[in-house]
Amino acid sequence: MLGEGRSKASKKGGIPLAQHTDQLTATGRPVVEGKRGAVTSPHYLATQTGKKILEKGGHAVDAAIAVNSVLCVVLPHMSGLGGDLFSLVWDQSQNKVQALNGSGRSGSEATRSAYIQKGLDKIPERGPLAANTVPGTVDAWWALHQRYGKVDWSVLFEDAIHYAENGFPLTEKTSKFIAEKAELLSVYPETKKIFLANGSPIQAGEIFVQPDLAWSFKQIARDGRKAFYEGAIADKIVVSFEKHGGLLVKKDFEDHQIDWEDPITTNYRGYDVYQVKPNTQGITVLMMLNMLESYDMAAIGDGTTDYYHLLAETTKLKFRYRDEWVTDPSSITVPYDLLLSKSFSKKVRTHLSWEEVYSLDDLEELPDTQGSRDTVYLSVTDKDGNGVSLIQSIYHEFGSGFIPEGTGILLQNRGSYFSLEEDHINTLEPNKRTFHTIIPAMALKDGKLFMLYGSMGGEGQPQTQCALFTRVVDFGYNMQQAIEAPRWLYGKTWGEDSSTLKLEERISAKTMEALGDRGHMVEKVEPYSQLMGHAQGILVDHDRGVYSAGADPRGDGIALSW
Repeated sequence: MLGEGRSKASKKGGIPLAQHTDQLTATGRPVVEGKRGAVTSPHYLATQTGKKILEKGGHAVDAAIAVNSVLCVVLPHMSGLGGDLFSLVWDQSQNKVQALNGSGRSGSEATRSAYIQKGLDKIPERGPLAANTVPGTVDAWWALHQRYGKVDWSVLFEDAIHYAENGFPLTEKTSKFIAEKAELLSVYPETKKIFLANGSPIQAGEIFVQPDLAWSFKQIARDGRKAFYEGAIADKIVVSFEKHGGLLVKKDFEDHQIDWEDPITTNYRGYDVYQVKPNTQGITVLMMLNMLESYDMAAIGDGTTDYYHLLAETTKLKFRYRDEWVTDPSSITVPYDLLLSKSFSKKVRTHLSWEEVYSLDDLEELPDTQGSRDTVYLSVTDKDGNGVSLIQSIYHEFGSGFIPEGTGILLQNRGSYFSLEEDHINTLEPNKRTFHTIIPAMALKDGKLFMLYGSMGGEGQPQTQCALFTRVVDFGYNMQQAIEAPRWLYGKTWGEDSSTLKLEERISAKTMEALGDRGHMVEKVEPYSQLMGHAQGILVDHDRGVYSAGADPRGDGIALSW
């Protein structure tokens, strides 16, 4: 049975402590610090837009909306108007954390029988039939702005319109995604004309122009949410669905609504950590932290065999309860008090062993779940102390691959996550929200904003969040160090089917071998692998009055603070 800790002498695997720490904390870029605000995102153009909005006097929410809108243009494989979002907001005047569920529900005609009658035993991953949920992003932006916004709505989309209409130089990483998915992007004419305009994938450095997307953004800038759910954009989407055999109808868009909620929370060593309630997997992070709190993480040490083993095993066991309970909470009663109790984690902890992996064969078998793919995470703080942690996605890379004529909008395929099995926890029903892996995170210390953080990466998101948080709280890393330190991933992730323990090769061969000896199926991946996701974060130092921000070199982003 796994005990409370191990002797400190065994923690560093024979590597001198100073040398070990240097290997983990050396970064390729500095943490950025300032007193008037901070912005971090996975694309440098979007981060610059956020700074511009804050300099206009905008609330952190204004900047977050503007950043997200630019990401919808410059990272079309990861984000877009056709996707969903979740957000946590700290407003200094309200002195509380508020959660926003901006995910869409399945259409009124999206039934299991509708797919079965088409001879399907599962929902297709791509195409119009995969786009069976109403995108929630635009309505979420509108709700955020209505509650907190200070800058005029139309101003928030000026840069997104500019980059869509006039173009921007495509980055190498994005061009590789387009090349890898060229076959998918060639299936539908609207998609092909954007990404393969000259018959081949657009190349890095070429100016990428999206005129139809610019048109859609102009409608939204002028008419707000009505343009997307009641006006010209909705009309074009519905007509295209009718033409191509989709299931969403105009009433589904008209009936769409987001939800403001109280977040769920736990306390880890005096820090209050917040997540959005299911249908996200955020509860997984809180359950994992409840388990990790029982151990002396400082004694175990970052980068050690014990550290990676403990985190991977904690992930494995907590995912089991995630998969049992995370779906649309309106369809079940989630036992929050039980799952988030310290006593529950203490009970689960008895399954852990230092010497070997725990076999899930001993647990009740659960229905299979699919992994998530592409996402953008961003965070913003402003001069008044407000903060936003926001995550947005179109699910798989390039979503459904389907763009309704004249809109330039890649629709998400989030609804393909639904199961057609009647007894599955995430079974398809009309007007239901599906399981979401995307999760923004926020932490407070003594009632004050302390940390905004998150990452893309499917099942890697809870693991990366725990890595970031423990590295800051338990090991004293700054935000950039926590982001750049070697990462791992247990299970499946973005585009991968294997449930191995993936380790960046910056982790020593000796550590990998030791983990293999304990029964982990170790898979070495490249340094700074994109499989680990693109993480961002901001720390708030109230003693100095300083915001410290970091961005992940695994992506194309930057952090700014001033």
